[in-house]
Amino acid sequence: MPAGPRFHVSGTHRVPGDKSITHRALMFAALAPGASVVGGALTSLDARSTAKVLRALGATISPLRTETVVEIRGRRRLSTPAVTLHCGNSGTTARLMLGILAGHRFASTLTGDASLRRRPMRRVTTALAAMGARIDDGGRDGLPLTIRGGALRPLEWSLPIASAQVKSALLLAGAVGGVAVALRETAVTRDHTERLLGANGFEVSREQGWLRLEPTGAFHPFAMQVPGDPSSAAFLLAAILLAEDGEARVAGVGLNPTRTGFLHVMARMGASIVATDEEAPFGEPIGDLVTRPAALRGVVVEPEEVPGIIDEIPMLACLAARADGESRFHGVGELRVKESDRLALIVRNLRAVGVEAEAQGDDLLVRGRSGPFRGRVVTDGDHRIAMAFAVLGQTRGSRIVVDDPDCAAVSFPNFAAQLGVLYGRMP
Repeated sequence: MPAGPRFHVSGTHRVPGDKSITHRALMFAALAPGASVVGGALTSLDARSTAKVLRALGATISPLRTETVVEIRGRRRLSTPAVTLHCGNSGTTARLMLGILAGHRFASTLTGDASLRRRPMRRVTTALAAMGARIDDGGRDGLPLTIRGGALRPLEWSLPIASAQVKSALLLAGAVGGVAVALRETAVTRDHTERLLGANGFEVSREQGWLRLEPTGAFHPFAMQVPGDPSSAAFLLAAILLAEDGEARVAGVGLNPTRTGFLHVMARMGASIVATDEEAPFGEPIGDLVTRPAALRGVVVEPEEVPGIIDEIPMLACLAARADGESRFHGVGELRVKESDRLALIVRNLRAVGVEAEAQGDDLLVRGRSGPFRGRVVTDGDHRIAMAFAVLGQTRGSRIVVDDPDCAAVSFPNFAAQLGVLYGRMP
């Protein structure tokens, strides 16, 4: 990660395409008979995992290397895979594909890397089994598992947790299987799947805590531009806030209101962030975010906020480390089953760089200080931990060594170079 930081920020910067939307766009295109084009796609490791799985199921997808324009030729029904479907590190790939495969009359086996194999899958598969899919997980709540889809039954289900992945898997099962789905939500989560389903003619409605899908649509080829990922933008915005002078813009960012909760938390900490937005195709707001360095103060995050900021909590915790006073993040236990035990890693690594932090049940407590921050950070291969602490290490006098900086490529290729450009260093 970058060393020897400068403390002035300026210019206009862009972040890679939205990871959540890229996954979904590839999947929707693979289910549409004909040619689709997705511009601005994220070319990260997670997105490549989705593309690899879809190719194994019969879709034709151009390489996701450095080109962000992806051409997909889909088919109305996917074909029986000849190989195990390897989802890499991507929970989104695994869980959403389970929903899609539930509506297909063949068996598929899914697996992933060591981290993904530890992540819970029964939050999805229990509901899919209630719809009629047959699941064999070998008695484990995780991958590998085999799913055999078929004729599905309508589903009325109370979601056990607030999870966009679980919700999306069940909506996709209904859309592919041609059955109605009604989900009782504990909280509203990112709604990219609902927006894409609506654009394909499926009737999606939300009323009195229930999210309902009627199988009225069909998957059609499309062309779309993926906005910049707000979760990636959070790291650049945080780096700007922790600088000493200047002003900078992060352009072309997705501003879907189910994804921008972290901006409200930053504002409560003392940040002044100006957003300009315009409507993009498929109903996804997109715009620019402008901010400048700020003196930060401690913040309290309530449980109902957490589903909308779960990916940004590592970065917010590192901002809290530099803030004046104490910060409390309530109800963040879901961090334990992300790509790593993020709650434990946040606490461990904040302590390693000289910050008082502790987990109190499902709550996170951080006592901020002015710095500098020095120490070695253990990521367990978690991209968001790596990037959050790399940003904290940009403050004056700080020296943070991240043990696996390359894992940032899971969601933000060339992150270190982008951070350097923000601070006026050549890539």
